[in-house]
Amino acid sequence: MKIIIDSNRVIAALIKDSTTREILLDKNFKFFAPEYIKSEVEKYRSDIIGKADISEEEFEILLSLLFESITIVPQSEYQKFVDTLKEEIQDTKDVTYLAVCLSIKADGIWTHDPHFKDQKKGKIFTNIDMLRFIDKS
Repeated sequence: MKIIIDSNRVIAALIKDSTTREILLDKNFKFFAPEYIKSEVEKYRSDIIGKADISEEEFEILLSLLFESITIVPQSEYQKFVDTLKEEIQDTKDVTYLAVCLSIKADGIWTHDPHFKDQKKGKIFTNIDMLRFIDKS
């Protein structure tokens, strides 16, 4: 399955060895994200390190490991969708994830962000939904 991963799922996977991390590392999925996701995650570096109680080095290793499972989609591939989707979703940062979803014809977006529930252009998956896909395979 082609799934767009929201930055909140990556941050959750960095903070705790949990279901979120397990899903992100599951080979049943092909994860994709807009190119600015790394800078989005980096904004929370110190918070993540503190909450996870890890060192800078451990953060770097874990970040690299998680991003091996994520294909970065260049802005040039999804930009044409951004303007047409601005009316679909309140949070302007979330427009980008929806644009990536449509541009690569993904199966949906994995997020826990409530703003995505307002739109009708792409399917939204939570951890529970993702676990159901794993159980079926």
